[in-house]
Amino acid sequence: MRYWIAAFFRSVGEVGLFGLRVIRDTFRRPFELKEIIRQIFEIGWRTCPLILVSGFALGAVLALQTRASMQAFGAESMIPQAVSYGLFKDIGPLIAALLVAGRAGAGIGAELAGMRVTEQIDALDALAIDSFKYLVVTRVVACVIAMPILTTLLDFAGLLGGMASDLLALHMSVRLFLNDAFGTMGWVDYIPPIAKTVVFGFIIGTLSCYLGYTATQGAAGVGRASKRSVVFSSLLVILADAVLVKSILFWYSG
Repeated sequence: MRYWIAAFFRSVGEVGLFGLRVIRDTFRRPFELKEIIRQIFEIGWRTCPLILVSGFALGAVLALQTRASMQAFGAESMIPQAVSYGLFKDIGPLIAALLVAGRAGAGIGAELAGMRVTEQIDALDALAIDSFKYLVVTRVVACVIAMPILTTLLDFAGLLGGMASDLLALHMSVRLFLNDAFGTMGWVDYIPPIAKTVVFGFIIGTLSCYLGYTATQGAAGVGRASKRSVVFSSLLVILADAVLVKSILFWYSG
């Protein structure tokens, strides 16, 4: 029992030091802008179809579920507000982070683990190339930049799905739906939920890179790094979301 507890805290400390090193090296030259742009394309652009389709389906389902509850109280006119609040403030950022963790996180973990076990990372170090900065920092920065953009896309795709559902079921006009959806929301309802996805991006990028960069045991280690990247990133994102939501509510309620 003591061994498992000690191993857990040792792993937490190693990940923490890994994250601090990422933050330090992010602001140290060279900045590897070309590689950062390439990683933004790989992590962000290639995840867009999944984000858009999932967001549209999520919004349609949210509208259907909300309608079933609202009709019992004769409050169908509040469906657009419920959909927009649910997407932008609550489930949108979390679902986007989980989707990125499942797709990009697994890819990052498997890619770096494959490079580690085939000694490609060692080859970069032998060529006097800072493998940590070139491989890890660029991917973490790309995750941090891509997450708010992908979250915004999922929110608006979900709103489009909810609008399509209401147009078919209630024959509500597009203008009326949008007015009801955004009429009672202010910038404080948009900015904090989007801003917290920066933390989600950092968690996903750092943890996935750590598991891949430190992988061992050959091909088995590659599979292990990929699976653990998804599982641990998702768990930490959910825990971080609970803390951030409470912090945002405390900050803006005061």
